[in-house]
Amino acid sequence: MEKRFVTTGDGCRIAWRMDGPEDAPVLLLSNSLGTGLEMWTPQMAAWTRAFRVLRYDQRGHGASDAPAGGYSIDRLGRDAIELLDALRIDAVDFCGLSLGGMVGQWLGIREPRRLRRLVLANTSSFMGPPAAWDARIALVRERGMAPLAEASVERWFTAAFAARGGDAIAPVAAMLQATDPQGYAGCCAAIRDMDMRRTVALIEAPTLVIGGTKDPATPPPHSEALGRSIAGARLTMLEAAHLANVEQPQAFAEAVTAFLG
Repeated sequence: MEKRFVTTGDGCRIAWRMDGPEDAPVLLLSNSLGTGLEMWTPQMAAWTRAFRVLRYDQRGHGASDAPAGGYSIDRLGRDAIELLDALRIDAVDFCGLSLGGMVGQWLGIREPRRLRRLVLANTSSFMGPPAAWDARIALVRERGMAPLAEASVERWFTAAFAARGGDAIAPVAAMLQATDPQGYAGCCAAIRDMDMRRTVALIEAPTLVIGGTKDPATPPPHSEALGRSIAGARLTMLEAAHLANVEQPQAFAEAVTAFLG
């Protein structure tokens, strides 16, 4: 299926696509900052055997619109809910990585009836300080995505994987380069202003937290804190940096599949 679009309440077009058996339970995937729905390609063969997989481009990313101004986690969460409403989907299993995991936390806190089970990968409930995000926003607005590309890829993958994983890294780097600077900056503002460290304890959905042992963006203590804060959460650590689903595609797919049953 090619990408299709829904329009949110504030007029933003969100791109989405669905793959897998029509009668299977829906698994909703949410992408990281600076990527698109294609970041989940390494898991699609495994997950479409058991799930109807719904992917979408975060606001400001991929084929979705990139409205002017800063966004919020509330707005990104509403985008996911309005996508489900438009497709008449009541409840889903959810897997989000990095920014997508922040959207997942919001859903678990604010829209618990829409979730069956929740996977939060390489993510955090708080990513300060705000000044660092302000600096990144200023940089991308002034100079575009190019200055971020090399630094981001270095944080997304371990040096060992970067040395041997060119075929996997190239499409991810291309997604980053193609991201609309305004959309990237808008989502940076959402991360800058987010703090769910206390409210994340309200999540009741069965939850799997996946972390990367060598993740410099959301280090192991961030994953461990999520695991402690959410009652009954399971914690799985993979030998990877930030984009664990790309660096450890099989282990990531198997961990999620085992959890979702």
